[in-house]
Amino acid sequence: MKNDSNIGEGEGGASVPSVILCVCRSMAQPQVHDTPSKSQLEQVAQAVRDLLHQPEYDDGSAGPVLVRLAWHSAGTYCSATNTGGSNGAGMRYEKEGGDEANAGLQHARAFLEPIKKRFPFITYADLWTLAAVVAVKEMGGPSIKWRGGRTDFTDDNKVPPRGRLPDGSKGADHLRHIFYRMGFNDQEIVALSGAHNLGRCHSDRSGFEGKWVNNPTRFSNTYYKMLLVNDWKKKKLDNGKEQFVYVDEDLAEENEDGEASEEPEELMMLPTDIALIQDLSFRPWVELYAEHKDIFFDHFSKVFAKLLELGIRRDKNGNIVNEENQHDGYKSAPKKSDAATAAEKDQNKGQVGHEAKPLKDDNEKMRRRRQGAKL
Repeated sequence: MKNDSNIGEGEGGASVPSVILCVCRSMAQPQVHDTPSKSQLEQVAQAVRDLLHQPEYDDGSAGPVLVRLAWHSAGTYCSATNTGGSNGAGMRYEKEGGDEANAGLQHARAFLEPIKKRFPFITYADLWTLAAVVAVKEMGGPSIKWRGGRTDFTDDNKVPPRGRLPDGSKGADHLRHIFYRMGFNDQEIVALSGAHNLGRCHSDRSGFEGKWVNNPTRFSNTYYKMLLVNDWKKKKLDNGKEQFVYVDEDLAEENEDGEASEEPEELMMLPTDIALIQDLSFRPWVELYAEHKDIFFDHFSKVFAKLLELGIRRDKNGNIVNEENQHDGYKSAPKKSDAATAAEKDQNKGQVGHEAKPLKDDNEKMRRRRQGAKL
């Protein structure tokens, strides 16, 4: 199938529109179905921009939950078995969509459903990932390179097992287990965690409650700053979950008697967030991103683009060569029901795989370079 869609920044630092679609045509073997054109994808991108303002949803924006949708759709990848990833839009099936880690993402899919009906030529897999790229940019974040061509699975045979997504109640070892499996190193783990600048947790979804930063619809490096400067206290919620909280007394309004007239603003961090400042390899990256927003934006842009390509194999022309794509072409499958079809347990637990050692070596090299730069 042809891939004629790239979204990203222009060359040479030139001023560019918020989303750029570039056409890339291959003169190789003709394909049964073409991917959407540049102009078609720009129409989809504009439709995403138009729906971001949602006064009745969390903090008035659909942006954060759209980013989470793309993150979770790609974050099932396992490099050792080459399964999972952003191809297929498997969350349409109960086998993946019913994973507890995906609770609440039905709202993101519902936001995008009218766009899918309006533009049926785009696959769910492309729509979910494109929407996140558009949302990050519209919320003040960096431009992120995006390439289309993903197909939609027509059944759940290739949907990955559950249990592959991060658990916020865990620590540094768990983060490495999850992210090394996907092929990320320590620096990339910290950069991707910067997505916690956006959105909030809900006790009826993840079990945690609250937002990480005061403005959860503005993409920035505030998350890292808050991690470092605030005095985070452990708090046990009514459901038994433990998280860390900080009460920002300065945000509480004062009445005419000089007393707080509203509840002070409470921010929260997950145990996996706190692990980033407790771990000796993670913390230097937190400190770097807290001090240098431009470096964080650059690193996040690259690693988020990498995340969205997990499970995707392309030829030298950028065409996707996954077997299901070649066999079925650019297939935009219909929406599937949420009927239960699969067991919940992950059949691939405990697999960090052979990729762990080279990633550890890579992390050690980066640590030594940082130490050398400080001398």
